[in-house]
Amino acid sequence: MGARPCIRPRRRQNGSMDLHPDDPAFDPESQQRYDRRRLFRALNLSLAFVLLLAIVYSAQGSFNVRAFTIAPRSADGLLGILTAPLLHGSLEHIAANASALLILGTLAGAVYPRATLWAIPLVWLGAGLGPWLLAEPGTHTLGASGLTHGLMFMIFMLGLLRRDRAAIAAGMIAFLFYGGMVLTVLPREAGVSWQAHLGGAVAGLLAAFLFRRLDPELPKKKYSWEIEEEEAAARADELELPAPREVPMLWVRPEPAEEEQRGVVLRFTRHPAVESPPREPPTS
Repeated sequence: MGARPCIRPRRRQNGSMDLHPDDPAFDPESQQRYDRRRLFRALNLSLAFVLLLAIVYSAQGSFNVRAFTIAPRSADGLLGILTAPLLHGSLEHIAANASALLILGTLAGAVYPRATLWAIPLVWLGAGLGPWLLAEPGTHTLGASGLTHGLMFMIFMLGLLRRDRAAIAAGMIAFLFYGGMVLTVLPREAGVSWQAHLGGAVAGLLAAFLFRRLDPELPKKKYSWEIEEEEAAARADELELPAPREVPMLWVRPEPAEEEQRGVVLRFTRHPAVESPPREPPTS
């Protein structure tokens, strides 16, 4: 038979169970429902944002797109920091970013819902400031690739910082799908804004350091053999004889008082031997 995970519940002082919503404790069905609810919430939010990108892309022909892009070191280009991630240059461009946002957004929102909520504005700002500060004058930057890089670097760094099972699994999944983003933060391909990638990646790393404790870690699951080993070790400690210095003294001989007379010593003197007079021989 397979070993089943055992988790010891925490109790408050009044005796009631102190369970975090993430705590599986002894109710796996409730935990599975909560996990599914959190996963679907993150998936729905990611789908809603991808749908927004699709709506904006379909409407780009009706307005001047260049006015909402990022123009480096220009006051007019500051507006693009807020609007450029919503714009895309081609169908292939939006398809690539939409798939990455769907996967990484769902992964980040399911594992780190609180941290992701705080990290997205920071990543959005970093992805815009990167090209505004570093891009060549006269260029115009648009696209959500800076957001995808920020999410990937945040998820991967949180796995290294937290090192619990969920964080490590999320970091490995993110790196498995989009580990190539480590190379795209450097100049590689003409027409691709590596500055936005770099800005988003730096913001994602910063968000991981700042918000790594917002989402509490799950309690560590203990399997049956681990509990048995701990109990065996505790029993062995109880049966082991203590060291002599650790044995308490039950009786201590009292020290006599100084004025108390401990006894009388009798002196025996040796007297000299008394010589007896010589005996006369018997007469017949």
